[in-house]
Amino acid sequence: MLKILEVPELDTYENIRQGERGAWLSIATYIVLSGLKLTVGYLFLSEALMADGLNNATDIVASVAVLIGLRISQKPPDKDHPYGHYRAETIAALVASFIMAMIGIQVLIGTVRSLFGGAHEAPGMLTFWVAIGSSIVMFGVYSYNRRLAQRIKSQALMAAAKDNLSDALVSIGAAIGIIGARMGMPWLDPVAALAVGVIICKTAWEIFYSATHALTDGFDEEKLQSLQSAVAGIKGVREIKDIKARIHGSNVLVDVIILVDPTLTLVESHRICDEVEKKMKRKHDIMNIHVHVEPFLPATP
Repeated sequence: MLKILEVPELDTYENIRQGERGAWLSIATYIVLSGLKLTVGYLFLSEALMADGLNNATDIVASVAVLIGLRISQKPPDKDHPYGHYRAETIAALVASFIMAMIGIQVLIGTVRSLFGGAHEAPGMLTFWVAIGSSIVMFGVYSYNRRLAQRIKSQALMAAAKDNLSDALVSIGAAIGIIGARMGMPWLDPVAALAVGVIICKTAWEIFYSATHALTDGFDEEKLQSLQSAVAGIKGVREIKDIKARIHGSNVLVDVIILVDPTLTLVESHRICDEVEKKMKRKHDIMNIHVHVEPFLPATP
């Protein structure tokens, strides 16, 4: 017997719409900060602040990619996509990682050239305050997006939140480089820009790995074990023959084969399926679970 739980998708689509607000917040913040950093960094001779501003400028594109992914994921299921379009979120996160990696490599190349290009002038003090202020703003945006991503379980928005955090840390590194350069170590400003490039590339790799792991149906072993334990603890489930799970955008799809007493009636087996579905929804917020029931036949000697 096969029973499929069809959970209403209204809450899922509402969560996606809430995720869009986080993406719009990131875009608006990046537009303001990138313009400010690039202008001040250029006028007051700070390579670190300009690298930070260039990072924010590319983040605008990455955030737009996330927003597009969230919009596409709202499309209802159709003939070609019976499970819906939720994986558009994951693809958006993947695109964002490529954009971040590209700009990170550009920053590294440009900074290395600058380090060996001759003398460096100390940047103006205004660049330090812009970097500190930007860091505070980005920490606020990160906190908001992280809480929202955890609540609505959005992989794309969590990727954007990680990017927000890296941007906050990058601004701190830029501020350290700027103040060091003003204290008699002018080479520290481009070194800080180099650190910015490394952080950008590291964040890009983490987002890339998470997205590709999900797109290739990878799933955390500990989480799968937790799902198995929850099903095994349901009254009437004699044994779990097999259980699989995969990420589908901000949702999880589960396939489980349970063994039950062969003397049970169809109605009684159906009741056990209902219990599996309810517990998966209540305890693990599973959107879709396929439950297949087979008779439990003890091995004969």
